[in-house]
Amino acid sequence: MQNEDRPKLSLVGRATDELKEYFIVAAYLYVCFAAILYFKASILEAQGVAFAPFGFAAIKALICAKFVSVGHIFHLGERFKSQPLVWPTLYKSFAFLILLLVLNALERVIEGVIRHKTLAASLSDFGGGTWDQLIATSILGLLILIPFFAFRSLQEVLGERTLARLFFLTGRKNDRA
Repeated sequence: MQNEDRPKLSLVGRATDELKEYFIVAAYLYVCFAAILYFKASILEAQGVAFAPFGFAAIKALICAKFVSVGHIFHLGERFKSQPLVWPTLYKSFAFLILLLVLNALERVIEGVIRHKTLAASLSDFGGGTWDQLIATSILGLLILIPFFAFRSLQEVLGERTLARLFFLTGRKNDRA
């Protein structure tokens, strides 16, 4: 992601930057997915069902981070840039949610083809297996993407270094009570 406060980088520098960005996105998604899975595991455990697929959270985070990278390459959700930040944030969040749903469904279909399953069998447990679970999963996905893209939008306006400095070094300029 090229910002106005970042100098032009060489091919190796850009690749390093993209890799760093990929791992930041993957780490964010992993924390979110692991929290959801931990919550699900605690509910199921209370019902006497063992459930602990935390390796799944890591793999899904890596895959979804790659999907987010693909979306950025194609400038997905780059509309409403001149509007107040709420609009590009919401637009990108919805656009990337749709991208993630489509690519996850495609992933299921490809996995099904490899395992010689029908299309219906491949998609039978997509999003949890029921419409209610798919809707709940989509809402959770949107709630994960909104803060992610809100910070991205702030970063585009303020610049990467300024946002990092505000969060990790200087804090607020004026402390008012």
